[in-house]
Amino acid sequence: MNFSHAALSAAALALTTITAFAADYPTPKQGEWIASDFKFHSGETMPALRLAYTTIGEPTGQPVLVLHGSGGSAASMLTATFGGELFGPGQPLDAAKYYIIIPDSVGHGKSSKPSDGMKTAFPKYNYDDMVDAQYRLVTEGLGVKHLRLVIGNSMGGMHTWIWGGKYPQFMDALVPMASQPTEMAARNWMLRRMMLETIKNDPDYNRGNYITQPRMMKYAINAYGIATGGGTLAYQALAPTAAKADKMVDDRLATAVTADANDFIYQWEASHDYNPAPSLEKIAATLLLINAADDERNPPETGITDAAMKRVKNGRLFLIPASSETRGHLTTGNAKFYKKELQELLQTAPQRAM
Repeated sequence: MNFSHAALSAAALALTTITAFAADYPTPKQGEWIASDFKFHSGETMPALRLAYTTIGEPTGQPVLVLHGSGGSAASMLTATFGGELFGPGQPLDAAKYYIIIPDSVGHGKSSKPSDGMKTAFPKYNYDDMVDAQYRLVTEGLGVKHLRLVIGNSMGGMHTWIWGGKYPQFMDALVPMASQPTEMAARNWMLRRMMLETIKNDPDYNRGNYITQPRMMKYAINAYGIATGGGTLAYQALAPTAAKADKMVDDRLATAVTADANDFIYQWEASHDYNPAPSLEKIAATLLLINAADDERNPPETGITDAAMKRVKNGRLFLIPASSETRGHLTTGNAKFYKKELQELLQTAPQRAM
């Protein structure tokens, strides 16, 4: 990589204030920590894995870990519909009471990723690696011994399931959202693979040694996005005619794709071996699964989530009913749908011994 271990270590835990998104909660702060000699599930080791993170509130508050989705970063959780609904005064995760920690997961945001210079020589990480990096950041980097809550959306929801099975005594409560505690499979993986194959087979990709971003990337990303997020009722309301549907497609294709192709492929391939099911009985925290009834990637009608939830000792499912206001897999990005349930969870979940 282009960074020496010493230079990266010197930057560890250096906090800088960033501009808060228009919200009532305290200004978020950005930090960076280096995980030394980080070992991946493949056996590969990086001498210095850079982990960026954002915090809101003071370290004296009850620690809460917030985990973002695929291709996102901590900034993804500072939107008006998520952070703006949760982190302010009197809200469920009021930053005057809680110490909110939002990592940029491995391969995302300002954390170490292929586009830093290693390209396809970057270690192939999976979700377990990403969770292990989050754990090292929280415990070694920030000195947190116990979390009040782990909450994550989409990929972050899947990470939350892994947290519950891997570190069962480390948190009081778990809120996985837009996710299932079952193996990555069916249409969800099939469409992910088709999206990745489309990018990889673009001649522009050149086995990861591209000069410019592959031209087919925007088509692959938008096809997957339309197929797996947005909500059937919402699309019908927003695009009831061919002309309006065309306008939506034109607008999507006119929007520049800012993702790096190697970063993007790594981010989505990381989900391939996701499967928290074998560890469900290990989960000790109080768990609230929040899904949307119209989630295209995690359809409730298969029954696999209901069956898996029976194996979680202190778990329950809150299913957001489908409506013209919901957005399928994207619904849980809007906390207005579950603020009440989250508040109730935090008021009732027992505080477990550290």
